[in-house]
Amino acid sequence: MTLPVIRPMLATPGPLPAEGEDADWAFEAKWDGVRLVVGAPGDGTLRLTTRADNDATATYPELAALGEQLRGRPAVLDGEVVVLDASGRPDFGLLQRRMGVVNPRRAAHLAMEYPVHLMLFDLMYLDGWSLLGSTYRERRAVLSGMGLGGPGWSVPGYLEGHGREAWDATARNGLEGVMAKRLSSVYTPGVRSPEWRKTKHLSTLDVVIGGWAEGRGGLTGLPGAILAGLWEPAGLRYVGSVGSGLSEYERRDLARYLEVVRRAASPFVNPVDVPGAHWVEPRLVAEVAFSGWTPAGRMRHPTWHRLRPDLTRLD
Repeated sequence: MTLPVIRPMLATPGPLPAEGEDADWAFEAKWDGVRLVVGAPGDGTLRLTTRADNDATATYPELAALGEQLRGRPAVLDGEVVVLDASGRPDFGLLQRRMGVVNPRRAAHLAMEYPVHLMLFDLMYLDGWSLLGSTYRERRAVLSGMGLGGPGWSVPGYLEGHGREAWDATARNGLEGVMAKRLSSVYTPGVRSPEWRKTKHLSTLDVVIGGWAEGRGGLTGLPGAILAGLWEPAGLRYVGSVGSGLSEYERRDLARYLEVVRRAASPFVNPVDVPGAHWVEPRLVAEVAFSGWTPAGRMRHPTWHRLRPDLTRLD
């Protein structure tokens, strides 16, 4: 049968609901993966679609058996695919090795080396009926009752009215953050709704600026990103570039500082894969926020907070 085309509902970044409002919300783990809409026409097949409306079915062949589990039950589900590391935590760096691969032989090989797990957390259509107008609580009850579970997919639980518990548990287990979803919310395809909120766990770090990359367009001549490092016994190790969060005023201010401490060669002891990098003496210190580390030792999702003049040496 022909399934309806349903785009995923999106969350708004923001703080957790206040403790006095907890009773109106459900709290889920925020998975560090790739969003997928799962279409199962009920004939044993499966179609996986990304947020950008790309067909990812061939990319994750180990999920094909979910279509067989849904045989006879046409359904459209919402979920996120992740790759778990040795500690059982989602690792986006490992998932990147799977993304975009459409060659069947290559995809099958990677499925053995880096198997994915699909976290199913919503249900929009089932057995010929749309559930878009049903509340979150109603949709989750139906989803939980379907008995879905397999080697590469599951229906994770959620907490009602215990936001702080969810926050502490996700932090303790090294997860990306918390999704708060109003229990009465209907499913609005393609809409970034305040009825769903996403809150990430972030760490802050003082990094040493060892270089910068020029911005584009209106930022030509100004730092588009700074190249960050950490001191180790062997020297300054490059840990990533940070451009997000910098205001135009801060970029102009940084440009003046960076001009004073420029140098010809890289101060980093490891390679820096940034074309056209400009190098500086490692004297400027900045505070950044980030959500974790990649397997290559780079900061994940780094964001600029501020220059640390109290830790900076320009002499």
